[in-house]
Amino acid sequence: MEPPSPRSDLNPLDELLMTQASTRATAPYLLDARSARTLSYAQLLEDVDLLRNRLHSWGVSRGDRVGLQLGDPLTFSTWFLAGLAMGAWVAPLDSTFSDSNLVQVNARSRDLHLSVVLSDRDAPEHSAVPWRNVLGTEPDVSSSGFLTSRDESPSSGGVLLASSGTTGTPKVVALPIAQLLLTAELIAQHNQLDVTDRGFNPLPLWHVNAEVVGLLSTLYAGASLVLDDRFHRTGFWKIINDLEVTWINAVPAIISRLASQSDGELPARRVRFIRSASAPLSPALFEQFEASTGIPIIQSYGMTEAASQICANPLTGVRKSGSVGVPVGVSVRVVPLSADAPATGANSVGHIEIMGPTVIKRYESAAYDDRFDAEGWLRTGDLGYFDDDGYLFIVGRSDDVINRGGEKIYPLEIENVLAMVEGVAQVAVIGESDEVFGQVPVAYVQPDDFAVLSSPEELTRLVQRVRVSANDAFSKAHRPVVVKVVGHLPVAATGKVRKGLLREGDVDVIYEEPL
Repeated sequence: MEPPSPRSDLNPLDELLMTQASTRATAPYLLDARSARTLSYAQLLEDVDLLRNRLHSWGVSRGDRVGLQLGDPLTFSTWFLAGLAMGAWVAPLDSTFSDSNLVQVNARSRDLHLSVVLSDRDAPEHSAVPWRNVLGTEPDVSSSGFLTSRDESPSSGGVLLASSGTTGTPKVVALPIAQLLLTAELIAQHNQLDVTDRGFNPLPLWHVNAEVVGLLSTLYAGASLVLDDRFHRTGFWKIINDLEVTWINAVPAIISRLASQSDGELPARRVRFIRSASAPLSPALFEQFEASTGIPIIQSYGMTEAASQICANPLTGVRKSGSVGVPVGVSVRVVPLSADAPATGANSVGHIEIMGPTVIKRYESAAYDDRFDAEGWLRTGDLGYFDDDGYLFIVGRSDDVINRGGEKIYPLEIENVLAMVEGVAQVAVIGESDEVFGQVPVAYVQPDDFAVLSSPEELTRLVQRVRVSANDAFSKAHRPVVVKVVGHLPVAATGKVRKGLLREGDVDVIYEEPL
């Protein structure tokens, strides 16, 4: 669809909401995967206005920082859009914390300097900020006369997201509303979304991917989106077929679970593509999934600092296994690994840097100013290279590279091979200290069958298969020196392995064997 014509008197999200409500009034915007609940575009506008006025009645003003910790996907989405529409800075918070762990929400609230937290639970003891349970009894606030409370500053508000920083100072990313909507427009256009499309999003809504790739790109296109509280393997394809889904927003951990189908499962009928992001996707898994399901994978690359998307494989044209595709609305370059290294060319590994209208200009803390050079290029922390056709390939994080006696080893290359070993559900390779070589690669393997962990014979056979695969694929210097079998690898909500916890030894090793 064509973007709505801009009006200087409205927040750009307001303009989009009003346009879609007038042209798509009765069409569904959101559907709940676990119930019959739907939210039309007309109802969305009404709910957003009601919640915006409720926020005003609670003393929340344009520019305030509002934490959002809500477990129900549809409830989260309406409050999220209401906060953005009123010009607040919305900070989505992890809704999976148990009541006993809400102290972590307290800590994040302090990091983000929040004015209030909106939640579906009561406040924890000694809350760092004012806390409101949005499911509690509140006086009704009519949406009549909402125009008096509409935000009059088109540039105000956006999303606040934070992650743990290497300096001990949180990396707080502020994404203005205009940047979010531009990224949503680029995603919608790249994936050729229109009013006939219906997406499926099982990813956590407190992450930028689900917010922009899911909620906002769907809103931009006037399409519809099915929201699930999390990924459920059982009955997955039935839901996809019953709700006539045309595209799926996923991560490699989900794609791995879907690569084989159970007896009686019907293949997806209308799905045009499945989008993969947030973590590396091995070429073998790429090929296995497409062969099994017939669904094209659109592998992409993004980060919070770029409002979720940097590169993506084309929907039509060449899709390269192992590549994250080509830049989409973002300038991307690969620079030498060191100041005295030769200039990088095609197929030369270097630091990936980005710049553009969807990329932040700075972090909130000056502790990370060194991530930007004088021209404004942001160093992503990823290493990779462009091939001769301009497709970007990522080989890993700069802090993951293993230096074995001066030889650089990229863990992703080993992980891609070992992940396809029979009986392996997930694998992570890190460098561990060695007196002779400085560092050596060590592989942590999670079996796909928990029963293997209680069988010494099966554990031995699993490690033997890993050994054979590593010996066939790599020279001695690049093979893992040890395999450590674990019940579960520590992962983030999007399925990305938290290697920092492995380096700290924060994982229970069930069995280990030298290779």
